Amino acid sequence: MDAATEVADEVDVLVVGAGPTGLMLGTELALGGVRVQILERRTAAQRDSRALTLHPRSIEVMDQRGLVERFLARGRAVPEWHFAGLATRLDFSTLDTRHGYTLFLAQARTEQLLTERAHELDVPVRRGYEVVGLRQAADGDGGRDGKQGGRAAADGVKVDVRGPDGGLRTVRARYVVGCDGGRSAVRRAAGIAFPGTDETLTGALGDFAVVDPAALDHARAAGVLVAPLEADGPTDGPANGPSEGRTGGLTRLVLIDPRRMRTPSTEPLTPEEFRSSLVDICGTDCGVARPRWLSRFGNATRLAARYRAGRVLLAGDAAHIHFPAAGQGLNTGLQDAMNLGWKLAAEINGWAPPGLLDSYHAERHPVGQAVTENTEVQTLLMELTLLPPYQRPAAALRTLLTELLGIEEVNRRLAGRISALDTVYPPTAADADPLTGRRMPDIALTADGSAAIRVHELLPHGRFVLLDLAGDEQLRQTVTPGWGPRVTALTVTHHDHRTDLDGVREILIRPDGHIAWATRTPSLPDRRIERHRALTDWAGASAQG
Repeated sequence: MDAATEVADEVDVLVVGAGPTGLMLGTELALGGVRVQILERRTAAQRDSRALTLHPRSIEVMDQRGLVERFLARGRAVPEWHFAGLATRLDFSTLDTRHGYTLFLAQARTEQLLTERAHELDVPVRRGYEVVGLRQAADGDGGRDGKQGGRAAADGVKVDVRGPDGGLRTVRARYVVGCDGGRSAVRRAAGIAFPGTDETLTGALGDFAVVDPAALDHARAAGVLVAPLEADGPTDGPANGPSEGRTGGLTRLVLIDPRRMRTPSTEPLTPEEFRSSLVDICGTDCGVARPRWLSRFGNATRLAARYRAGRVLLAGDAAHIHFPAAGQGLNTGLQDAMNLGWKLAAEINGWAPPGLLDSYHAERHPVGQAVTENTEVQTLLMELTLLPPYQRPAAALRTLLTELLGIEEVNRRLAGRISALDTVYPPTAADADPLTGRRMPDIALTADGSAAIRVHELLPHGRFVLLDLAGDEQLRQTVTPGWGPRVTALTVTHHDHRTDLDGVREILIRPDGHIAWATRTPSLPDRRIERHRALTDWAGASAQG
């Protein structure tokens, strides 16, 4: 085995799974100066893609890390999305973001771009390695690490790994994060419960090199999802774009066949069955031929009882699985990684304030629960229309909901939920400002000492950003000596006007772009006391004591 594929025996964090969540987490940890290694069971990158979209909040996350142009160059913006396939679409273009659209981009391409990012940050991604067991030390009950740098903690986690040659080895890590999917070996080995419901409904998807473009309108009208894909897997056009059936390309068809919707997702799907389903649903087989990938997917819905068990954490599908309604799974995983990365890096580096790492579960578990619940609702709205006893009332219900989505406020509320732009992390202080926990808007600004012209351009290094909107001449003298490596302090001389920022004097932005603290206190001495407390609560104790 050469050095390029050698597995390190000791690391700070072992990430298991090189899908989008694991890759994103690995790069976030690297930004925090953590020795991280990613292990992946598969020997090659995934060629076929279940997920096809990046929603607005995920695009904002890429923007905050200076990566958004790479993704925009490979995808296609779609300003509208859907909820349960209802006729009235969710309008992302009206949301409070610079990225009011879904980016139509297949998972294989997303993984490729994140793998490139991992290589840039020297994050090793080792393929062909399967986790077969792990053991935590006696302190693996959630206690603070308290160690800085050096070798992997003796009281950390020992992970048993089977390599490409079938041999077993042990990797020691201070923390392990399972990003290894719904059948997570890490979750099982850590003894984390995964309650929920088993599969009762399945759909089918097929990627075909040959289709009849003239028949696709019939398929869409019958409720079949049609999506053009690149020849190598990722998508490059909108679901209703002109590229279907082009030479060298692929077209994805996704359907739920009432006659076959109870077929277990583990049962192989044949081209003949897929054609038969198309004929049953829309009266034509759409001329499909030369399938590259056929697969079933089910509605099993589960949410990990806890996202942390001592020194083992979960993210992405290892923590939550659900029917792929409205394309939320991959996006939720990316945002899990964005929330966890900086917190785990803080713990590894020894400056995390008490409770910071536990806040990962406190903040992201409710998000996972909300996603699993809304996908169950969407699945039910689709399934009822396929059951003869309920078809008439289900159709009436869908008509009513379609009309309600025509109300601007209702549409915006649901669009905010599916896009994840409405995610607000609960404040820990009773007197917290209303902005606390919300996404920091990407306002245009001018700040002394910075070339950035908007907020997201201040965040690529994964540090806290303290914005002084009131002009404290002693800002840097009071912040930099104590928190300089962790916090960028800037005096803002101009910024876009927003009513929700009226009266705000200072804002502390977390590395993930959410607001940790904001104050409207007019007294400068009082504000400095508040600032010191907020920095200590979020960015740890001052280096000056």
